[in-house]
Amino acid sequence: MFTRRLAIPLALPFALALCAMHLPGFAQTFPSRPVTLVVPFPPGGGTDTGGRVIAEQLGRRWNQPVIVENRGGAAGQIGADYVAKAKPDGYTLLLGNIGTQAINPLLYAKLPYDADKAFAPVSLVAELPLAMMVHPSVPAKTAAEFVALAKSKPGQMSYSSSGAGGAPHLAAEMFKDQTGSFILHVPYRGGGPAIADLLAGHVQLSFMTVLEASGHIKAGKLRALAVTGDKRVPAFPDVPTLAEGAAPGFNAISWIGLLAPAGTPQDVVDRIAADVRAVLADESVKARFIGLGGVPRATTPQEFARLIGDDRSRYAQIIRSRKITVE
Repeated sequence: MFTRRLAIPLALPFALALCAMHLPGFAQTFPSRPVTLVVPFPPGGGTDTGGRVIAEQLGRRWNQPVIVENRGGAAGQIGADYVAKAKPDGYTLLLGNIGTQAINPLLYAKLPYDADKAFAPVSLVAELPLAMMVHPSVPAKTAAEFVALAKSKPGQMSYSSSGAGGAPHLAAEMFKDQTGSFILHVPYRGGGPAIADLLAGHVQLSFMTVLEASGHIKAGKLRALAVTGDKRVPAFPDVPTLAEGAAPGFNAISWIGLLAPAGTPQDVVDRIAADVRAVLADESVKARFIGLGGVPRATTPQEFARLIGDDRSRYAQIIRSRKITVE
């Protein structure tokens, strides 16, 4: 009898704690321990660079470490799958990009997770215009000059990308299609390795986010010929858009955003989204993103979900018209 009476009061606090995790007030105590931010690409790329900025700022706001964990491979599928199968409590987040969320479901017949049901979109973090960059040994000083050079050497020029089917790859294919140039594609497992071989001169061209390339451009190690958005980038106001010269009407940008495993309590998702908005409203954080070449932009979870859907529809048309496939 004594044992039964003692067991009930001992068990009660644990039961109440478990129930509290599913009550609307749970987000008020989030986070009470370190949060892991999974970047599904190797270190050094644009997604990784942006992820470290937002992780640092959220860590300060939460007074808890936000640990960046790189799980690269399979065009982001390995890291995305890890988060898709993580406990849905807000303590494991994905820094997805346009490739992992909008493009991969179009290119791969079978993903290890259901792209439509595995994640709860939280917030966009930044738009990432791409830069068309060449190794300094390339004589072209403008995008139009590069097109002329590539046409004079068909099949002898090559470009690196962060992976087959990613936004930089599709932007390059759009550029080739619109300018009628033939440039060989050399895919890598992430933006870091792709830039490394461009820096070494093993390839002549890359389309990479300005965020991951800005340091190399400012140091004179790479030459930016153009940017791919519909307007110039504040970090490089003297670099024209492709639409201004070689490819009228051209517009292709990437983005990064936070996602949680499906089933994460909505109040936790909303809390994280609100904190992202607060962090990105800070002028010093804005300046940091802009200085790197990104455009900070927070959204509601619903707005982020719509953006993913809209981009998936847009890139479906590009992939069909170019007959782009991956192994």
